Amino acid sequence: MGDGLRERKKAETRTALGSAALRLADELGPDGVTIEAIAEAAGVSPRTFFNYFSSKEDAIVGIAPAQSSAVLADLLARPEHEPPLDALRAVMLAAADRMDPSRDDWTITHRLVQRHHSLAVRRSAWFSEVERGLAEEIARRTGLGPDLDTYPLLVVTTAIGAIRVATAVWQERPRPGTLSDLVDETFDALGHGLTLLQPVVATAPSRPQGR
Repeated sequence: MGDGLRERKKAETRTALGSAALRLADELGPDGVTIEAIAEAAGVSPRTFFNYFSSKEDAIVGIAPAQSSAVLADLLARPEHEPPLDALRAVMLAAADRMDPSRDDWTITHRLVQRHHSLAVRRSAWFSEVERGLAEEIARRTGLGPDLDTYPLLVVTTAIGAIRVATAVWQERPRPGTLSDLVDETFDALGHGLTLLQPVVATAPSRPQGR
């Protein structure tokens, strides 16, 4: 089996496991799902499951080691002297492009994370893991310390926050367009120093009658 075919098979198995986990969690609730049931629904063994996910929570939320590696790999592939926020914008747009075809699944994931604390905790932990890896690379590029200087983690958490906000809006809007468009919108706002480009018109409070 060639490397390309092998990687495609792995991606298909990972997708099958994630889809099975999400579907079962949506039907039964996360507590009603077992790794054995996920593996059976995906047509693989429980042992194979652990080649792709560390826990059923990771499978439900869609957190696989390959995802973390892809995000960091995208940053490593950016030009060395590119401004950090520009590099991170490109990284988040690449992540958005990977997510765009699966909006329905991400909408279910969003709903489950809001309802189940265990999933919210796991996703937050994953974001922290990703942030750490990205911050260490930004620190290396800027000659700063990831623990002693504020900039590396600040710029990374800002970028992660931007895609989280974009994703939340994407999942709530009736006609959201692409996630990539929303990521661009959030980074445009950051680029303008979070200045409100379209000021909200305040509505004056109504006065009580008879006074």
